[in-house]
Amino acid sequence: MDTYADDLATLLDTLDLREAILVGHSTGGGEVTRYLGRHGSARVTKAVLLGAVPPLMLKTDANPGGLPIEAFDAIRAGVAADRSQFYKELAVPFYGYNRERAQPSQGVLDAFWLWSMQAGIKGALDCIKAFSETDFTQDLQRIDVPTLVAHGDDDQIVPIAASALRSAELLKDATLKVYPGAPHGLTGAFEQDFNNDLLSFITR
Repeated sequence: MDTYADDLATLLDTLDLREAILVGHSTGGGEVTRYLGRHGSARVTKAVLLGAVPPLMLKTDANPGGLPIEAFDAIRAGVAADRSQFYKELAVPFYGYNRERAQPSQGVLDAFWLWSMQAGIKGALDCIKAFSETDFTQDLQRIDVPTLVAHGDDDQIVPIAASALRSAELLKDATLKVYPGAPHGLTGAFEQDFNNDLLSFITR
């Protein structure tokens, strides 16, 4: 995560961006959090954490609500054994298409698979360790800009109880938005609801 954050810092510095609003989904939310914790908010006015992994996904003695290491070992095993099939299967709970009222989109599933297959195996495995085992608690406590924490309460990938609800408590200036029934990947009405909330947060 330090590498992700430092790469983002290089980008913002090189482009000399100011008053930026950083929006991070899932692991990207961890990147935004680590960037602000590590590099500060001189170039940033607001942040958005959507379905984000902070503060810590891994179950530990200090984080009993997290997921056991075996859950992430299973992801590693799936990527190593047959990543193509693994990504096809992962897409279904990612978008909540295994729920009774879901309306699956084959196009969304195909796009998820295509994006996933563009990642190299080493990068994918390194990412699993980074997003699952990094503790962002201190980073969250250092963030000093208004932060929108948005999360679906039916997120099967990053469960809300151990992520968004705790992040909102740790942040100095958090707005928590929970989407009833929403999965990790937002599509359809869920996506539009988030877009509306994002624009409202940006312009207020």
